Amino acid sequence: MKPRVVLVTGVAGFLGGRLAARLARDPEIERVLGVDVVPPAPELRRALGRAEFILADIRNPLIAKVVAAARVDTVVHTAVTPSASSRGGRSVMKEMNVLGTMQLLAACQTAPTVDRLVLKSTSAVYGASSRDPAMFTEQMGPKDLPSGGYAKDAAEIEGYLRGFGRRRPDVDITTLRFANVIGPDIDTALTRYFAMPIVPTVLGHDARVQLLHPEDALAVLERASLGRLPGVFNVGADGVIMLSQAVRRAGRVALPVPGTAVRPVGNLLRGTRLLDLSSDQVRFLNFGRVLDTTRLKESFGFTPRWTTRQAFDDFVTSRGLRPIVDHDWLTALERGVRDRAGGAPTDRNG
Repeated sequence: MKPRVVLVTGVAGFLGGRLAARLARDPEIERVLGVDVVPPAPELRRALGRAEFILADIRNPLIAKVVAAARVDTVVHTAVTPSASSRGGRSVMKEMNVLGTMQLLAACQTAPTVDRLVLKSTSAVYGASSRDPAMFTEQMGPKDLPSGGYAKDAAEIEGYLRGFGRRRPDVDITTLRFANVIGPDIDTALTRYFAMPIVPTVLGHDARVQLLHPEDALAVLERASLGRLPGVFNVGADGVIMLSQAVRRAGRVALPVPGTAVRPVGNLLRGTRLLDLSSDQVRFLNFGRVLDTTRLKESFGFTPRWTTRQAFDDFVTSRGLRPIVDHDWLTALERGVRDRAGGAPTDRNG
């Protein structure tokens, strides 16, 4: 049975706003409420159609009145943010992510009409380390617990959600652990990283990267909102791309730096406002992370249309990224360096 009244948090963001717009076009849904602390951009606001925007802070207990007054039966929480800068610093980010989620869950707990809750979580809860498995299944935990930032927030949020599930077993809860979303109109630390002319990488490491196209991300959120698919699901595209390959496909120039220099370089980039890489994002670029999406396909019933490489190439095309240096020249240079390093004979007559 489709929901009657849906509340979507984070509608000023890309996924939250576009999900609310999609749900609002479904005539079987009576009302769609979109909540955020800032209004959506004018173009997104127009796209929301009949969805009702409510300027509200989920950290405020008044969110319970919104849920109760509208008799909301489905809550889709997309307001968890990975960026400290977008929310005014790390302390504000943690308040929005963790305390905001706690208040939202408290509102849902006291609302008898709520019977479906969808959380847009992240694969960052698995962490990233040299001891990681080839692929993470939903039953696995991190080898090294996230020490801070978005990954730690997401892990805490999932913990609070499990507690909510024990208190309200009548509510169907769907947790979606998204791989990094990349594609047109997406602005994240990862897209800004690949758009830089010179891309810092970790010397001696070449991370395996799994991505997700925004069209597939929206399709998964919509399916979870309209159906009853409780459980935890990894959400990622098929295939992986090596970090070095991604840098080359984007036409960027890699700048390998020692592992001990990654954090200082990250701090320098944050200071220039060119890029904001948290410690967990740096570890991801160091070790990578790949998800097993068997449950997504077999139990959730969804197979992504875009592969990791296709999603990345669509991002490159949409941004109009052009090679910084000629690709053939760079390939020849790399081949020459490898040959000399390996002691290959040189042509003295050439």
